[in-house]
Amino acid sequence: MIDEDEIAALLGTDGPFAREVPNFAPRQAQQTMACAVARAIEDGQTLIAEAGTGTGKTFAYLVPALMSGRRVIVSTGTKTLQDQLYFRDLPRVRNVLDARLRIGLLKGRANYLCLYRLDQTVREGRLASREEAAQLANVRDWSARTRRGDRMELSSVPEDSPLWPRVTSTAENCLGSECPFFDDCHVVKARRDAQEADVLVVNHHLLFADLALKQEGFGEILPGAQAFILDEAHQLPELAGMFFSQSVSARQLNELAKDALAEAGTVTGGTSVVLEPVEALQQAVRALRLSMQGLPARGALGELLAREMAAEALRELRDTLDGLGDALASQAERSRGLGNVHERAEHLAGRLLHIDEREVDSEVRWYETTPRGFSLHATPLDLATPMQQLREATHGAWIHTSATLSVAGDFGHFARQLGIDAAQELRVESPFDYARQALCYLPAGLPAPSARDYTDRVIEAVLPVLEASRGRAFLLFTSHRALRLAAERLQDKVPWPLFVQGTAPRHQLLEDFRQSGDGVLLGAASFWEGVDVAGEALSLVVIDKLPFASPDDPLLQARLEAMEQAGENPFMAWQVPSAVIALKQGAGRLIRDVHDRGVLMLCDPRLTTRGYGRLFLNSLPPMPRSRALADVQAFFAEDQVDAGAAAGVAASRST
Repeated sequence: MIDEDEIAALLGTDGPFAREVPNFAPRQAQQTMACAVARAIEDGQTLIAEAGTGTGKTFAYLVPALMSGRRVIVSTGTKTLQDQLYFRDLPRVRNVLDARLRIGLLKGRANYLCLYRLDQTVREGRLASREEAAQLANVRDWSARTRRGDRMELSSVPEDSPLWPRVTSTAENCLGSECPFFDDCHVVKARRDAQEADVLVVNHHLLFADLALKQEGFGEILPGAQAFILDEAHQLPELAGMFFSQSVSARQLNELAKDALAEAGTVTGGTSVVLEPVEALQQAVRALRLSMQGLPARGALGELLAREMAAEALRELRDTLDGLGDALASQAERSRGLGNVHERAEHLAGRLLHIDEREVDSEVRWYETTPRGFSLHATPLDLATPMQQLREATHGAWIHTSATLSVAGDFGHFARQLGIDAAQELRVESPFDYARQALCYLPAGLPAPSARDYTDRVIEAVLPVLEASRGRAFLLFTSHRALRLAAERLQDKVPWPLFVQGTAPRHQLLEDFRQSGDGVLLGAASFWEGVDVAGEALSLVVIDKLPFASPDDPLLQARLEAMEQAGENPFMAWQVPSAVIALKQGAGRLIRDVHDRGVLMLCDPRLTTRGYGRLFLNSLPPMPRSRALADVQAFFAEDQVDAGAAAGVAASRST
């Protein structure tokens, strides 16, 4: 039995966290959330908890989790947060509570070195560059001394290096217990450790992959748990679509071809059997990608099939994949590796058949292209039902938490997406003093976002604000086109260093921006969340438009049509709530600490000219609003006065 008073006292003014954790500040909101989490775990309930920035939600769910005596899985949105939980937050909470519990960390298999594929890559010796050869040498040296095999340990090989897919495994190419390196396998060891953990940290991708596999009857990777705590839960609806889809990608097909050739080379005469069908498959993949030139980057499959050349290329791809499957069938029993690639070929052929031929109302068939590849998908229109079934199958508590789950205080949109019919709900406000720390600036006179010169006009409005803030800004865009145009316009107009998404790896850009002290960071898409820059380096956040999802998205189109047929208003019931949550994520980049001060500049005039604009504004933290540039200048001038006064005090103390 969890004692809620005890939970609150632990996090209170006289509790051990206040005594032992540096800079810990007791917060009523944190204690309230901790008690709600404790109740949900105790009663096996579903809880939706929105915790404003600065609440301390990590401790608010870890304390009751460790006190519960139950097996708990904590799932996060990113590997970075996963590592932070496992290496920093969990050990700290466990030590303060003196809890004798085992904690575990489990990532997807692509994060662990595969000794078999490393051995294969070394034997093949075919590397694209000297740089890749040097990276392989680093991996080999590291492989001899690593205990966990977690690629995070090896910073000398970049995260996006093309070498990593060659020395890590996927569910498709893993040989399982028949692998010659099985006894030393890092994935197997990590899973064994996970089975023994009382509190296990995973990420959403792994959690969904495992729950989806379990639902299909293929066993389970994660240990059974009595409580699931999902941090950054606003990401779940999109991820659910990914894991309940049938998908085939150019990358999967090319890896199949490459692995088939490598495995065939290990048996006498194998290469001569598979070489021709492998080359035919590789050519068919290239031909399909070429036939997609000029199409939108993402669209309905029907749009692709309407092109005769593309429809023919897809038929040819299916035929060549079947041909490779037939060739591998004759070799499958000669080695476990050949048996594995044969199974993969059959599996991918089945998926491709499903996507190409099965047109049903309950699914959306769509494609997506990348500069050199593509993916084809069939996604269920209804994700709420399978999500509901997953939760019910676990017979455990489900706690969903994030800073951005509600729309003007209402959790209906989030709950609907995940099929949550009955849940405990909690909203705790941020402890930050937004009335003093922040200002929301809504510039007057900007045209409708559809205007051809809209981005130019936004930059004109931003320049005097940048002057007032002395750089130290983060400009968020809803499209990469607007991002590129803004970068061009600002290049010769501002004296501060510009950091533009796409010009360097994300982590490097953020670190360089922090170090600059007065830089201007421009980002889109993934930069709307997860950017955490506390202090004076970030004092201005600019958002160009309300972040409505692209109306051309085939999944969105199908969902909106279904809602309209059901007699609902899809714009107000789906598009607006989704955009509100995305805007809250972007706005949340501004105030990250009790000492931060800054301006949130929202350029989209629809906030004040359309009725739904109030929903957006009412969902933001309670900061004062102004349409006057003079108020922004006065806000930043106050900063300079404060800084000057602080410098004067410091100087007097030094004398």
